[in-house]
Amino acid sequence: MTVIPVSVTGGLPWRPVLGLALFLALWEAVSGSGIVPSSLLPPPSAIPGTFWREVMDGFWLPAVGHSLFHYLIGLVIGTVGGVALGVAMGMSRGLEDGLSWVVRVLRPIPGLAWVPFAILWFGVSPAAAVFIIAIGVFWINLFATAAAVRAVDPDLLELADAFGRRGTMPKLLPVILPAAAPGILSGIRTGLGQAWMAVVAAELFGVPGIGQRMTQAASLIATDIVMVCMLSIAALYGAMDSLFLAIQKRVLRWQG
Repeated sequence: MTVIPVSVTGGLPWRPVLGLALFLALWEAVSGSGIVPSSLLPPPSAIPGTFWREVMDGFWLPAVGHSLFHYLIGLVIGTVGGVALGVAMGMSRGLEDGLSWVVRVLRPIPGLAWVPFAILWFGVSPAAAVFIIAIGVFWINLFATAAAVRAVDPDLLELADAFGRRGTMPKLLPVILPAAAPGILSGIRTGLGQAWMAVVAAELFGVPGIGQRMTQAASLIATDIVMVCMLSIAALYGAMDSLFLAIQKRVLRWQG
């Protein structure tokens, strides 16, 4: 039997395209054959037309604009807060021990469980959506950052001592953060996806955005509009993730 070597890094470029084409063909066949009614699962061929109507009727762009606003503000607040506290906990065993039970109590609570409090504290407003998004992003960045800081090579810290960088704070910018950067950035990237998952949940209770539009469409059994909203979120996340990967590559270019 002849084994054809395939590059691990390059692979065969047609495979992803073929996989997507087969998925869309199967989806079209299932919906078109009547196995699943098209009212419950619209075929992919119907999506472009529905998307165009959403744009021309003035629904899509405002919904995306509102969701992007909630997403970006919640992402920034959750990321900055999680990274800052994660760095502090990673550098201070006393702080980590003091907050350990607080974290154990609050961490398992899902973002949806905070919706009643978000409405009570902020009303049905963008601030409530931002709060729910920030909560989900915060925990991811907290744990990723704390773990990355704790994993910094002790030899680097000893070397910093030898060059006069004694104490924790003098080592923070020149040693600890650069060494922990790969782990911190990995957490931030995970938070990018978590934030989009939280957007829909944050808007389901009436805050303008993609989540609200999905709720309206679902109540009318307009599953084609629901699908457009879902694919819009996927496309926006893909764009955000690609942009972040480019930034991450530039920030970590020193790794070679």
